[in-house]
Amino acid sequence: MNIYSTSGFKNENADKAYFEDWVKKLESHNGRTYERFVITTSLGKTHLWGLNTTDPEADTLVIFPGARTTSLIWDFDLGLDNLHHRLRIFMVETNGLPNLSDGATPDIKTLDYGYWAAEVFEQLNITQAFVVGASFGGLICMKLGIVHPEKIKLAFLLNPGCLQPFSLSFSNLYYNLLPIIRPTARNVRTFLHKAIFSKPNHQLSAESEQLLVDYEMFAISRYKDKTQKPYYMGAELQRVKAETIVLLGDRDLLFPYSKSVANAKKHLQNLREIKVYSQVGHGIETYREAMTHIGTTVKAYRAGQGESMTRYL
Repeated sequence: MNIYSTSGFKNENADKAYFEDWVKKLESHNGRTYERFVITTSLGKTHLWGLNTTDPEADTLVIFPGARTTSLIWDFDLGLDNLHHRLRIFMVETNGLPNLSDGATPDIKTLDYGYWAAEVFEQLNITQAFVVGASFGGLICMKLGIVHPEKIKLAFLLNPGCLQPFSLSFSNLYYNLLPIIRPTARNVRTFLHKAIFSKPNHQLSAESEQLLVDYEMFAISRYKDKTQKPYYMGAELQRVKAETIVLLGDRDLLFPYSKSVANAKKHLQNLREIKVYSQVGHGIETYREAMTHIGTTVKAYRAGQGESMTRYL
């Protein structure tokens, strides 16, 4: 696998120590400790967090996070409990994002992220699993669905970054660039409130929002980000063999839902369902109802009711 770029922290020891302290604060807030895994892949060391991973009877769920995030964001306010289904959960810290994994990345336009995801499965002895990806993570799920679809029971895409180009609307560019140009807590909160959440329907507790602000400030100011951003895969998506479900928020500024709906219908040959949530922003992985829908779908699949039942809402 060819390495396209390498990202990393400005002061690796100090910055990783800060991140470890941030994880402890999240664990304290949630009242639980996450299992830790470090595996070796073609991109170097890949770090993962786990919940219930030793349960031999549980279904397996593998999570790939969005850009400039950690996969632990999925469990703000115990968000993964909203699945309401016992699962072996592996939260992958994608290489090249601000986390404990090494910073090497392949060219995003190749299929290498798919081969890397397959390596993650192999290193964890996962034969087949349900996969979930938000934004950047959705693209990784689709790359895996091209190169090794047999490893995927169902793929869930949450406001994915592969179904359309990043929006160039004035409001989207303004709110995304605001905290990058001037990384203050106030500007980060403005970005979160305008692009990621949609209060009062879609929001975090005050404690979790503060944790997210702290993480974003840290990621923007301390991480040298050279990782490519997701792109519209277009006709490449027609090669995805895995059954796919798309969950979207109608207040997503980064990837407006109507284009994602149209392109999912156009390109995904094994599209099973599209569900659009009202008053939900880009950070749909923190939205209770979306998590519950994933859990309900997994339970139905396990019960033998996973036959095609495509719906467009």
